Amino acid sequence: MQSLLYEVAYALYFILPAYFANGFPVIFGGGRPIDGGRTLSDGKPLFGPHKTVRGFLAGLITGTFVGFVLYAVFQYDLLLGFMLSLGALTGDLLHSFIKRRIGIPAGSPLPVADQLDFVLGALLFSLFVPNSQPPLYLLPVPPPSFSTTAIIVVVVTPPIHLLTNLIAYLFGVKKTPW
Repeated sequence: MQSLLYEVAYALYFILPAYFANGFPVIFGGGRPIDGGRTLSDGKPLFGPHKTVRGFLAGLITGTFVGFVLYAVFQYDLLLGFMLSLGALTGDLLHSFIKRRIGIPAGSPLPVADQLDFVLGALLFSLFVPNSQPPLYLLPVPPPSFSTTAIIVVVVTPPIHLLTNLIAYLFGVKKTPW
């Protein structure tokens, strides 16, 4: 049991910059859409009006800053914090692109994919960082394997994502509870 708790705590520590990168566009987004309102030949928007330049930059800066704080406290890898943040935002953009292609309007839910798009992008981008398993120096225990960390992140993220979206909705930060 103690090992499982450590592995879950480590997985959350590992993915934390991506969580912040994904959440902050909701708070600081708005403004000009990344796609500039352009549509493809199918007449559908590239990403939609909810994916904005300001939101993307806010997410990237915030996630990278979280990585910097983790570096200052735990010697977390700075490049990893940046890549997790960039991957999270890119995964979310790809997800929006796919939703537009299959006819799902901006802001409409696509269960499971809505909860995992950003972590899958983050995990993929983290693979470009050598030794992307930062140690957690508070404990003399080596980090779990990347595959264990990735599985835990994929399992724990949907309920965390749903709960944080519900809280943001209840506080009026989001217009929808998903």
